[in-house]
Amino acid sequence: MAYLAALRERVLLVDGAMGTQLMARELTDDDFGGASRHGCNEALVLTRPDLIEQIHREFLAAGADVLETDSFTASRLKLDEYGLGAQTREINLAAAQIARRAADDYATPERPRFVAGSLGPTGMLISSSDPALSKITFDELAALYEEQATALVEGGVDLLLLETSQDLLEMKAAIAGIVRAFDAGVRRVPIQAQATLDVTGRMLLGTDIRAVCATLDALPIDVIGLNCSTGPSHMRDPIRYLVEASRCFVSVVPNAGLPRMGSRGETIYPETPEEMARELGAFVRDFGVNTIGGCCGTTPEHIAAFRVAIDALAAQGHRPRQPEPKPLQFAASSMTAVALQQEGTVLLIGERVNSQGSRKIKRLLLANDYDEITLVARAQVEGGAHLLDVCTALTERVDEDVQMATIVKRLAQSVEAPLVIDSTEPKVIERALKMYAGRAVVNSIHLENGRVKIDSVMPLVKESVPRSSR
Repeated sequence: MAYLAALRERVLLVDGAMGTQLMARELTDDDFGGASRHGCNEALVLTRPDLIEQIHREFLAAGADVLETDSFTASRLKLDEYGLGAQTREINLAAAQIARRAADDYATPERPRFVAGSLGPTGMLISSSDPALSKITFDELAALYEEQATALVEGGVDLLLLETSQDLLEMKAAIAGIVRAFDAGVRRVPIQAQATLDVTGRMLLGTDIRAVCATLDALPIDVIGLNCSTGPSHMRDPIRYLVEASRCFVSVVPNAGLPRMGSRGETIYPETPEEMARELGAFVRDFGVNTIGGCCGTTPEHIAAFRVAIDALAAQGHRPRQPEPKPLQFAASSMTAVALQQEGTVLLIGERVNSQGSRKIKRLLLANDYDEITLVARAQVEGGAHLLDVCTALTERVDEDVQMATIVKRLAQSVEAPLVIDSTEPKVIERALKMYAGRAVVNSIHLENGRVKIDSVMPLVKESVPRSSR
């Protein structure tokens, strides 16, 4: 694919913040197509395509290699908030076509310009315990991203960019939706997945960079990275880890520093183009980052400064990092990753949260006492378990899948050890994997009765935790 081929040859520069440019223009209700749609930047691809294309061209003129489509919140779920859900396909198609037209006008055989189909968060937090924000299923999320990705690819994008992601399980669902689109016949393009970390180095729900890397590296993505939330300085250690640990190309697209409030209530992003260019240039020089760019607060002036930094490094003979295959090394919870090969000891799997081996857990499951089960799990981890086996099979009950899903979600929020999903029933494994944000291990896979069971289970494993079964 042309985008990946270009990444092997040179560092690519992604454009700056569309939102920053639109806010600077102080648009009116009429620009958005009415007061009820004011603030929906994606509506502008229909009402003011000239303005969106102008901004794309300004970033191209500044030196950008990659344009992000104006489709960041163009999922049907988000567009429904403005009464635009029925136009989801039309908006995403138009966003891609506008960017494609601008990119093609600036492209040359020696230096093609690329279009990244932007897919942002839906606003839901499926991994959370909030009853409103988590009221959505894995498959519903996947369908939203499948619909949006399909239209973006048909509109001509060169890659799909999953960005500003704050829930690792939503990222998994989004990637599943994109792959489902490919399997349905949509042209295959590279997938670039970018999480958002706060100043503590964690996603909104507590996921660290080790879990992000271990989980996403197992899925069919091509570029892994970070964007938004902070300035470059807070991304330095996480990006270093990705460069060292990931099998993928690595991208970094920070804000122009941590935002602060101005005297008139406006949001100010403090880092100048020159300051950001020095920091991002160091990421390229010191770590071998493959793609840089700017998120909130970055302007064409920032992109022009980044261009100078990249070109200077190229003139000095800098060559981009070449990603290499990595062996299976980690399982991951929704919080962190655990090495499958422990130094100085064996990998310990706690078996106490298993209805087949613990009378106490059987009794607690029959009583629906999930709080006590969580305490048993925590005790196992405190006692040294690296992973936790979870089995909810009971001859006295027929809702093994419901209990498994309940326990998996509770443990994902309260225990750092990755889980081993232990069941002989495909529907139980499916419920668990679609509830779990990390990279689980799947147990009890066998060929005792032919291929029927394994053929039903392995596609689920492939979609959620490739190469992690035992």
